[in-house]
Amino acid sequence: MDRFQYLAVLGLCLLGTLPLELLLGVRVWRRPARLARAVLPVAAAFCVYDILAIRARWWDYNPRYVTGWEVGFGLPVEELAFFLVIPVCGILTIEAVRVRLRRR
Repeated sequence: MDRFQYLAVLGLCLLGTLPLELLLGVRVWRRPARLARAVLPVAAAFCVYDILAIRARWWDYNPRYVTGWEVGFGLPVEELAFFLVIPVCGILTIEAVRVRLRRR
């Protein structure tokens, strides 16, 4: 079960911020093109950096905590998911704060 911990934590992050979309109506998931423009370029840059760091042996991932599934070039699928999930959670959170401030 350890090897799914990284993915489980990312899933919990998404579940934890989902109510912001549903209850506060922050409209992050309802504007996918805007979300993609905000998240994908940065995720791509960090993926390239990670791949270069893995190849240079600056760091690696403990096989105990990753599934072993790779998206290519030695990059674990969990790391790609991290670069997508955490920014989305951050955007959901900041938009929720904006909604609450506007309602005051």
